[in-house]
Amino acid sequence: MKKKIVISLVFIILMVTFSSIVGAETVIKYGLWDKNQVPAMQKIIDNFETEYPDISVKIELTPYSQYWTKLQISATGGSLPDVFWLNGPNFALYASNGMIMPIDEKIKNSDKISESSYIESLVNLYTYEDKLYGLPKDFDTIGLYYNKEIFDKYNVEYPKKDWNWNDLINAAKKITNQSEGVWGIAAPQDGQENYYNTIFQSGGYIVKNENGKKISGYDKQDTIDGLKFWVDLIHKYKISPTLAQMTDTSALDLFSSGKVAMLYHGSWQQIAFSNNEYTKDKVDVAVLPKGDRKGVVIHGLANVISSQSENPEAAWRFLEYLGSEESAKIMANTGTVIPAYKNTQQAWLDSNPNMNLEAFIEMLPHSYPYPQSVNTAKWNELENKYFNKAWSGEISVKEAADKVAEEMNKILREE
Repeated sequence: MKKKIVISLVFIILMVTFSSIVGAETVIKYGLWDKNQVPAMQKIIDNFETEYPDISVKIELTPYSQYWTKLQISATGGSLPDVFWLNGPNFALYASNGMIMPIDEKIKNSDKISESSYIESLVNLYTYEDKLYGLPKDFDTIGLYYNKEIFDKYNVEYPKKDWNWNDLINAAKKITNQSEGVWGIAAPQDGQENYYNTIFQSGGYIVKNENGKKISGYDKQDTIDGLKFWVDLIHKYKISPTLAQMTDTSALDLFSSGKVAMLYHGSWQQIAFSNNEYTKDKVDVAVLPKGDRKGVVIHGLANVISSQSENPEAAWRFLEYLGSEESAKIMANTGTVIPAYKNTQQAWLDSNPNMNLEAFIEMLPHSYPYPQSVNTAKWNELENKYFNKAWSGEISVKEAADKVAEEMNKILREE
């Protein structure tokens, strides 16, 4: 009898152990920073987990202001998320230091995705020393958002496709009413959203290759002109809040609460405006006014796999799914972002019929890649350090630009 009981117990233990092994679930972490994209990302994850029931994906949401610091700490401590978002300015740093995995060979062997499925400039953006490390997720451009209600109140015509800088300034002058706390436009010290675009429009550049070496363009007059446009909105024309005012309350918050009539911002922001009770019926978007020429910054995010991942195969399966046409359509249909997957952008355009989203696509023929180098973050710090002084009126735009160029070139020479 005892022998039968022992045998039965052993059998039960073996069955439980076997069931545990068979039902073992691999958990991978997915790092991102935009809370507005979480619903779409979670829908993609739900579909992925249905197809791969043995893999569970947990989102790690970190605000953008903390994301890169946390990522650096995690990289040093060996605890990077298995899969995470990476942008152009930080890509070369992580690729050159072996923090992320090359995925060329895996894509070649995939029956679900191929490099040709994505916009070529974004594939190139996430290629380092002839190896692809990031799978393009989306792309973005910048548009001129405007508050129709404010324009109507001051009887000002809405922005047109053929607007230039002077048209914008004249409209902002008509709207600005400091006694009522209303400004024609906000001119925060922002690169991608603001002055990178006007630098390209004035014929300048931020960084470029010359004789095999990268050099700064900040000490060039065309570049300085693109910077000065924004500082003049504050100090010469007085149609924008001051840097101090925009530090107390961000330009985005001022626009979102009806205190500012116009704002340069990215295509990713439209979903937040559409979900905001105040802005959803009042805000539309137009192409950027031109300077000497048309121009806009194009950028895009990529999903990457950490080289520290303990579950690289599961991470790859998830990355592969994130890069699929099905995932791109989920992002497009929800209006979350413009997918990098070719021929899925129309669904994004159709996702918000109340806004002229076509403006972001119309700018593509006049787009310039987001400026970057291996140590982009270092010279981004210089931009903030010196341009804040120019925006506040403490020093001239030329003084600030010359200082950035001088110190930036030292950084570039060390790359």
